[in-house]
Amino acid sequence: MKRMHLHVSVEDLSQSIGFYTHLFGAAPSVAKPDYAKWMLNDPLVNFAISQRGAKPGLDHIGVQVETEAELAEIKTRLEQAEMGILTEEGTTCCYAKSDKHWVQDPSGIAWETYRTLDSAPTFNNHDSTEKSNAACCVPAPQKVQFIARNKP
Repeated sequence: MKRMHLHVSVEDLSQSIGFYTHLFGAAPSVAKPDYAKWMLNDPLVNFAISQRGAKPGLDHIGVQVETEAELAEIKTRLEQAEMGILTEEGTTCCYAKSDKHWVQDPSGIAWETYRTLDSAPTFNNHDSTEKSNAACCVPAPQKVQFIARNKP
């Protein structure tokens, strides 16, 4: 099964959690000081928000899969589309360990295809007390989009 993933950078996490809890009719399945996530079945989406220093708005879009075979299938399709792909295996992002492939669509929007392997105690590989202004976990070759978003 595949699930759409949307990640939005927000200005006020507490206020946004309240809004999305009302919108979805459910509390987040994960709530951290800088991040919240809803794993919804109706609509079938992994919706995440974070307050990590990026300009508020769409951070990235993705497709979450359950199996290694599904992730390989999507990677093959991206290769056929002649997209530049960056693969990360066993990476830590958004309080989870995942295998993933990143691409940017022709408009420069970052797309993440990934399979979650396990939960993680930190947002990324940094100590939770360390202040990070990184826009989610977008890998270095694709930070161009996010650098542009952070400019006033």
